[in-house]
Amino acid sequence: MQNNQAIPFNKENFKQILSKQFAWVIVVSVPGALIAEYFNVPLAWFLGPMLVTSVVTLGGVKTKMPKLVLSTILIFLGLYIGNYIDKSLFSQIHQWIWTSSIMLGYIVISVFLVSKYLQKFSGYEKKTSIFSAAPGALGPLLILAEDEKSDLSQVATAHLIRLIIIITVFPFIVNSLYTTDNSTVVETINTNQNITDLLILLVLSIILIIFFDKLKIPAALLAGTLIASGFLQITDVASYKLPDNIVNYCLLILGASVGCRFANKTFKEIAKNTAHSFIATTLLVLLGLIAAFIASLVIDKNFFTLLLSYCPGGIYEVAVIAIFFDLDPEFVSFHHIIRLLMILFVVPVILKIMGKKKPA
Repeated sequence: MQNNQAIPFNKENFKQILSKQFAWVIVVSVPGALIAEYFNVPLAWFLGPMLVTSVVTLGGVKTKMPKLVLSTILIFLGLYIGNYIDKSLFSQIHQWIWTSSIMLGYIVISVFLVSKYLQKFSGYEKKTSIFSAAPGALGPLLILAEDEKSDLSQVATAHLIRLIIIITVFPFIVNSLYTTDNSTVVETINTNQNITDLLILLVLSIILIIFFDKLKIPAALLAGTLIASGFLQITDVASYKLPDNIVNYCLLILGASVGCRFANKTFKEIAKNTAHSFIATTLLVLLGLIAAFIASLVIDKNFFTLLLSYCPGGIYEVAVIAIFFDLDPEFVSFHHIIRLLMILFVVPVILKIMGKKKPA
């Protein structure tokens, strides 16, 4: 079985779970989470591990996040997000046509403007700048970039720096400007939950994930768990809300996995790209603000929910921010899946259009 499968059950991944590199991830992540929690950092169990793992990885410590561990954690996070899906959600879906149309415009404008900036001021080659400018979808974009013989290191670094900036700064902004009682989210857990329901949710989720993965559907882990959770919950077959402490462990792994992506990169390489990545991120966020404002004119949603939906970050990373602040995680997640699908359609089209242009 290949390592690029959504749920990689293979010898290599089981070996990675027992490796020294993964042990280092746990050793540095747990204190990072506890220290962040002590200082009341928003999303402490996510940001703490992410930042400390990023630093030690860039510092030369060999770290590794086994894909099997990450996939397992993402399934549980998907089920947690799916818990927010109910029958009232479907009464809003017709409005998503407009927000999705706005998303398409946001992606096209973002890719054109930000790629032009990266070409002119960062010296990025044309194709590399397009892959680097896309607001998200790093994994699939790297596959496309490799096919187009683009600079994978520049594309990955640009997206990773942007991801770090977004998910580090955004929780503090929301925490300052938006008030919500997160304790109410935690306290709604039903003490009479049946473990059988959890098993049913897991089994159907895994079946759908494998099916979607075979069909090469992007974000199969999230799509599978959301559909399984939503279907079983709406039909009253099974429902299970994960306890807060388990979600914290999931956030720890997800945060640490972001830091592990800096393996084989140096502080010098990151520093060289940081200034331009910061400006590119600012442009994307400003365009996201405009898109969220336009969307607020056609749909009755909290502005921060809309802003998160157009936020140029990773699907899961942005989803956990939505969970933490109780900002319609299911709405945000579905829009990020839509964005991912659109990016995979838009970027190749833009490349073809640019390829037809004759050099002056």
